[in-house]
This record gives sequence, structure tokens and C-alpha cells, in this order.
Amino acid sequence: MGRNPQSGDRLRPVDLARGSGLSTQAIRNYEEAGILPVAGRTPHGYRVYTSLHDRALRAFLALVPGHGHQTATSIMRAVNQDAIDEAFRLIDDSHAQLLDDRRTLHAVENALRELATTAAPEPDTGSEPTAGSRSGDTFIGPLAVKLGIRPATLRKWERAGLVRPRRDPRTGYRVYDAADVRDARLAHQLRRGGYLLEQIAPLIAQVRAAGGVEPLETALRDWHGRLSARGRAMLAGAAELEAYLRERVPTKT
Repeated sequence: MGRNPQSGDRLRPVDLARGSGLSTQAIRNYEEAGILPVAGRTPHGYRVYTSLHDRALRAFLALVPGHGHQTATSIMRAVNQDAIDEAFRLIDDSHAQLLDDRRTLHAVENALRELATTAAPEPDTGSEPTAGSRSGDTFIGPLAVKLGIRPATLRKWERAGLVRPRRDPRTGYRVYDAADVRDARLAHQLRRGGYLLEQIAPLIAQVRAAGGVEPLETALRDWHGRLSARGRAMLAGAAELEAYLRERVPTKT
């Protein structure tokens, strides 16, 4: 990110803007937001920036891909207010979120893997009426037994949108087809992993939208890629922030 210093260490807003592809107004906005240290002023009131501002801008732009614009702004603002511990806490929170996302991905992969290797339940042969049911359909009691849960749990999952059984038009009994059984098994695996119903619901929706678990392989690879990119971006941001902190220390009184 090259700059064109003017007199010695003095930089104009346009000098900072050129190398980063930003506008001079954006530079001024960053200063007002606390992302950059307060600039000096010439006798005529023009802003004067230094290599310290250049380093702060580098740090902020490097933090954004890994932490997001809002958190990166808060980190820089905390640093510039000498609230270093608060900046570190914000960084720790981002890393904790990344770790949580990795664990979620791992749980989803494990659940899908178990789902793929587990045979579908046999057609119901219990005492409940089977009129109008299709091959592979089952009812709430047999499905609950297969999963080792209570029927009330399946009803709760239905209210949360995790399973969507149809009703037998004659008896009103819930009828679970192969897709419902798949969703119930996936929900069961994720619940065993400690995930909340509201966390599971969007994942079930993705499986339904994809038409099954197989088409999700591409989505899972993309998910892996995004998490890896975030991790590397956090490393790059940490390096630039450390460089800014080193340059900033001598300016403190």
C-alpha cells in the first residue's frame, strides 16, 4: 500500500486514500469514527496525517475481512482510546465465534455422516391405522422408538419446524415419510451435540432446499473455505494491528 509523503512524515488525506482505494471523505469519516487517531491541523485548518495514521488504516483494513466492519471499528476505537484490554476482548470474542462456527460445522458433518450410514426405518407395522400411507411411511410411536426419544419430543420438533409430518385424512394421525424421518434423525443427532432448536431449524431448511444431504457436500466445502479464509484473515489482521501498536507506543505520553 504505497503512499506519497509530503513534507517529511506529513501526509494529506488524499495520500492515505490513494493507496487504499478509498475516497478522501472516507478517510475523514474513519477519523471521526475513531478508527484513525485524531489528525493534526495546519494553521489554515487542513488535516495533517502521519505514518501512524497510515499504519492505523492498514490495521483497520486488515481487520475487516476477519472480524467484520463493525467489530474492526470497535477494535480500532478501543486501541485509539488506550483501552487495549477492551480491544483484546473484542478480538477474543471473534475467535470464540469462529471456533463455535467450526464446531457447528463439525457437528453438522457428523450428523449427516451418521444419517447417510443409518438405514431408514422400516414401514410401520404397528397397531395404528395405515390407510393412505405409502411404503416407507411411519407413525409417531414407531419413529420415537427408533430414535430413542418420546413422542412428545417429536411433537415439540414439529412445532419448531424441524419435522413436518402430514396427517392421515381419515384418522388424523401424523404420518412421517422418508424426508420427515431424515429430518428427525438429523435433528436428533444435532440435539445430542447440544444444539438448540433455533440453531437446528435453518440447517434442516438447507437440507430440504437441497433435496437431501448429498447436494449439501458442495455447501459444506464452501463453508469450510469461508471459515479457513476468516481464520487466515484474522492472522493477517493481528499482524497489522501488532505493527500499529508497536508504532503507536512511542507517541503516548
